Amino acid sequence: MTQSALTFAPADAAEDPATREIRCLSPEELGAWREAADPAARAWVEAAGFEGKAGQSLVLPGPDGAPAGALFGLGTPEARARGRFALGGVRARLSAGAWRIAGDLDAEAREEAALGWLLAGYRFDRYAEAPGPEATLVAPEGVDAPRLERIAAGEALTRDLINTPARDMGPAELEAAARETGDAFGATTRTVAGAELEAGFPLIATVGAAASAGREPRLVEMRWGDEGPRVTLVGKGVCFDTGGLNLKPGSSMGLMKKDMGGAATVLGLARTIMATGARVRLRVLIPAVENAVSGAAFRPGDILPSRKGPTVEVNNTDAEGRLVLADALALATEEESDLLVSMATLTGAARVALGPDIAPFYTDDEAFAEALAAAGARVRDPVWRMPFWDPYEEMIEPGIADLDNAPSGGFAGSITAALFLRRFAAGAASYAHFDIYGWQPADKPARPKGGAGQGARALLEAIGGMS
Repeated sequence: MTQSALTFAPADAAEDPATREIRCLSPEELGAWREAADPAARAWVEAAGFEGKAGQSLVLPGPDGAPAGALFGLGTPEARARGRFALGGVRARLSAGAWRIAGDLDAEAREEAALGWLLAGYRFDRYAEAPGPEATLVAPEGVDAPRLERIAAGEALTRDLINTPARDMGPAELEAAARETGDAFGATTRTVAGAELEAGFPLIATVGAAASAGREPRLVEMRWGDEGPRVTLVGKGVCFDTGGLNLKPGSSMGLMKKDMGGAATVLGLARTIMATGARVRLRVLIPAVENAVSGAAFRPGDILPSRKGPTVEVNNTDAEGRLVLADALALATEEESDLLVSMATLTGAARVALGPDIAPFYTDDEAFAEALAAAGARVRDPVWRMPFWDPYEEMIEPGIADLDNAPSGGFAGSITAALFLRRFAAGAASYAHFDIYGWQPADKPARPKGGAGQGARALLEAIGGMS
């Protein structure tokens, strides 16, 4: 990813006569603009049918035919509330060079427009030629431009990791990405693998046992910061999920390079926390595995030990994410923390409930739930609280072992997975679990089709409130 696409134009471009204007107008403001415009521009706008609707845009030609500026529709307040980062959708339609935003936008709208512009600059160009020169934006007055650039860089890291095919993003490569990220900011990173992993983290070792040489399972731990709240982030790092011996059909396996989306989101968030110098004592745990098929694969009906102690009956080898997270959460609770968060592309049930845009989260901490929901609304990173429904606890208790990794019946799949994980997070002062999708199925403003972080900006904002 070209980092220049994730930065604003130089500050002196604001005064450069060559910098063109993106005039933001509501339908009500359009009439006054048309009255003041020259006849040619007015005729152009009328012929194009520009009405100031939300997300509508129009490039204005100059006397020589070259772009002289652009109009952008704000729409009604109700329409603006329904969409996110609409200005980001304009970036690809504008010619190369510097642009600035003009119009009656409040501070919150300016920040959303600026971040949306940066996020829209993302391109996954590892396997294809990078695009040529693009439009750049002068940071709007009053926004914290460096902070927004660091947030965009964290999201770009998440997208890059998810978008990279499993051939080039196995457990070893995910470990390397974590180390590179940590090294850039002075974090310390260690890896548990081999005999030490088998002895101390039996669930992680078992899920990854069928992988080929060079793709062995491991647990990666990163630490950064020496003051502030103690925050531990645990991310599911299943670099490819075949389903194991309960093999997925081809139609379900096609997107499984994204099954490490929890780890990718956690690493992107960690990068942002470190880059912004947040006052946090950060710990990141990533169980990195490949759920493959071989003679060494774990089997349906196996009963597995766990780091924390409870035994787990395997009723579906395709419910492997909660197994690797369980051992990582057990390690996390062996130290005190003020907040423990797990993030995972865990269940299809969560997508059925909330679709691809909204990140479901679970927590018993009422104060944190309120803070997180408010933070998500402020930074336009939608989250939705789901219930740890205690009456469903019996669904994850099979009788033959302490826990069942895949209760039969198909009901409440996301809730039962969250309840399973809560057993291993017991002892944490505050625990929250995110069941994310990690993928944008179609192009949206500032969110191109492909890998996507969810919940990270909401968490960043909420964690900032803890300091």
